Amino acid sequence: MKIVHVVEPFASGIAAFVQSIVQNLRDDYHIIIHGEREYVMRSTDIIKYFPEDNVQFIRWRSAQRSISLVKDTAALVELCRLLRNLKAQQMVDAVHLHSSKSGFLGRLACRMMNITNVIYTPNGAPFLLSNINAINILYKLFEKLGSSFGGKVVCSSLSERDAYRKLGIKAMNINNGIAVNVSRHSSNETPAASAKFRIITCARIVQQKNPALFNAIATYFKDFDQFEFVWVGDGEERHLLTSPNITITGWLTQPEVLKLINSSNLYLSTSQYEGLSFSVLEALSLRKTVLLKDCIGNRDIVKKGLNGDMFTNAKEAILKIFQFYNNPAMLRVMGEYSGWLCNEEFNVDATCSLYRSLYQRV
Repeated sequence: MKIVHVVEPFASGIAAFVQSIVQNLRDDYHIIIHGEREYVMRSTDIIKYFPEDNVQFIRWRSAQRSISLVKDTAALVELCRLLRNLKAQQMVDAVHLHSSKSGFLGRLACRMMNITNVIYTPNGAPFLLSNINAINILYKLFEKLGSSFGGKVVCSSLSERDAYRKLGIKAMNINNGIAVNVSRHSSNETPAASAKFRIITCARIVQQKNPALFNAIATYFKDFDQFEFVWVGDGEERHLLTSPNITITGWLTQPEVLKLINSSNLYLSTSQYEGLSFSVLEALSLRKTVLLKDCIGNRDIVKKGLNGDMFTNAKEAILKIFQFYNNPAMLRVMGEYSGWLCNEEFNVDATCSLYRSLYQRV
């Protein structure tokens, strides 16, 4: 099959999602039409992690993050031209749209080009983004309008699917998945008994990930020498991470990220919403206990009391961190369950098999 992926932004978790599909569906040919956010991650740095034999990249030059009638119209026209050319070359068996901007413009472009075999994966419901209701209402309207253009909405977690269904939008669920390999967990990289209790997160430093809450939690521990906080990533809200016990690493290679997660004691997510976080799944695969803010996406990963816990505010998170710190044996047991859960429910082989069947059905 020839599968066209339309991606904006081509960075972070969405790039990891597309990469996993391309790597695991090697018998299919993938054409990736992508935007560029150099301030997050250059596309050249992402492309090098893709296989070379079954993928082609096409730059979507007009695509950009913010909503703008003029710029989005230009992006729509460009996307229609790209799809028309690919269709004329018989290079379109299925179109897979990733994220809300691609989902809206992509479904409209496919409708205009008479392409009906279309899948849209939000990777995080955009109408949960803001604390301002008017903005969320606007995103809800865009999602409803986009669904009228056609295509099948495929959410990456059950709670995200339910959020779409509450809007009256038909949606199904295929869990995100990652490669699960026992050999990834190396005992010589796990935390040393004498080391600080390291709490880590890996994400863009943006509003969705709630760096202000992460900072509030870390600030409480600033006078406790035995605790340290690490944020792997970068972003426009970096200035909110002011606590002196927070280390911001910037963007690292995947092996470096995995090594840092493996050397940590606890994975912390303060996100306002998720699709299904690849970074948290990496933590599960490395047998880490997770402490996640109660939100869409996160609540599909935590089995309370078995592989971690959830919280709703900084006070709850602080209390639970102390509980984990004082119970190292419990951390180890929960970590083992995380590894088992990842293999059972979030294995990339199952994810890609389900998407392959869906590409054929549509």
